[in-house]
Amino acid sequence: MLVYLDNNATTMVDPEVFAQMEPFFVKNYGNPNSLHSFGSATHPALRKAMDQLYEGFNASNEDDMVVTSCATESTNWVIKGIYFDHILNKNKNHIITSSVEHPATIMSCKFLETLGVRVTYLPVNKDGIVELDSLKNAIDDKTALVSIMWANNETGMIFPIKELAQIAHENGALFHTDAVQAVGKISVDVQDADVDFMSFSAHKFHGPKGVGGLYIKKDHRVTSLLHGGEHMGGLRSGTLNVAGIVGMGKALEMANSYMDFEKSEVRRLRDKLEDALLQIANVFVVGSRQNRVPNTILASIRGVEGEAMLWDLNKQGIAASTGSACASETLESNPVLEAIGADKELAHTAVRFSLSRFTTEKEIDFAIDITTKAIKRLRDISSSFSYAPSWHKSRL
Repeated sequence: MLVYLDNNATTMVDPEVFAQMEPFFVKNYGNPNSLHSFGSATHPALRKAMDQLYEGFNASNEDDMVVTSCATESTNWVIKGIYFDHILNKNKNHIITSSVEHPATIMSCKFLETLGVRVTYLPVNKDGIVELDSLKNAIDDKTALVSIMWANNETGMIFPIKELAQIAHENGALFHTDAVQAVGKISVDVQDADVDFMSFSAHKFHGPKGVGGLYIKKDHRVTSLLHGGEHMGGLRSGTLNVAGIVGMGKALEMANSYMDFEKSEVRRLRDKLEDALLQIANVFVVGSRQNRVPNTILASIRGVEGEAMLWDLNKQGIAASTGSACASETLESNPVLEAIGADKELAHTAVRFSLSRFTTEKEIDFAIDITTKAIKRLRDISSSFSYAPSWHKSRL
C-alpha cells in the first residue's frame, strides 16, 4: 500500500481540475496575445479563471492579481521590489520578517542584507508563532515592509495576520504574507486581513505545478522583475500559462468549496494519527491543534533521526517529510524546532505528516501501524536512546 502524507510539499491535481486544463494543451493551445482565433479562443477561460481568483480571495476588482510561476517568485518579487520602490531612493532601510519563514523569504532578505538593508528576524514563542508585542518592539519609522507567513509550512501553526498587518500599517509599513500553506485549509480573505501583498501557489491546493500568484492591493505597485512585454497589465512579462491559470482558478474554487470538509474530516483523520503518535513515549508534537491548519503534524521522535525515519517509512510505502520540501535534501537540524527552543537532539528528529482531502481512513490506519513499528525498530538499534518515562509529554 502506498500512502502519501506529504501534502504540504505538493498535492495531487484534482481530476476535475485536470479536466478543465486538458483542452488548453491539445485543442485551445493558442497564445492569448495572438490576434487570430486560436489566441482569442483562450480568453473566456482566462477571464473565468481570474474571476475565480478574485472571488476566492475576496479581492476587490480594483486590486491586482498577477499570475506568476510560483509563490517563491511572488515572494522574491515583493521583497526585492520593495528595495527598488521604498528603500533604494527613500529614507526607509528596514525589513521585518520571522525566524521561521519559508526559505524564499529568508534568502531574499539575506540577499538584501548584502545590499545594506537592515533586516530583523522576529523570534517565535514555544508554539512557533510570532507574538504581537515582538513586532511592536521591532518596528520603527524606517521599516518599509513586514513579511510574515499566514501559516507555517512545517508546523501548520496559524499566525495572527490581521493583527500583524494592522501593527505594520499603524507604523507606516507595508505588509506581505506568504499564504501558501493557508489557502484551501482556512479562510483566506485579503480584504478582512487587510494585507498589501500575498503570495500563493496552485500546487499546494490540488492545482498544477508551475503556476502561482501575487495579490497586490489597489494603489500599490511593485517594480517588475521580468521585462519584455505587456503581459499581466505590464507587471510581469512572459507568455501566459493558460492551462495553469485555468487549473489554478478551478482548484481555488474547489478548495474553498471543500473548506468545511477540511475542518471536519481532514482534521479528524489528522487527530487520529496524532493521537496514536502521542501514545508512544517520548514523541512530541509542535503547537496546539486549535491554532493549526487541519492537515498538519510536526512530530519529534526522541532517539530517531528524522532522515532515518523517512527512509524507513518510505520503504514501507509511506511518504512524509522532515519539513520544507525546498530544503529537504539538507541534513541540518530543523530550524523551526531550533527557533522554539527544542534541544539539539530533538531538533534532528522532526517528521512532518500532512494530509489532504484525498487521504482515507484506511491510509491513516496503515500509517499508524507502520509508523509505530518503525519507531520501535529504529529505537531498538539506536546506540544513544534509552526509554525515560519522565520525558513523556504531548507537547514541546
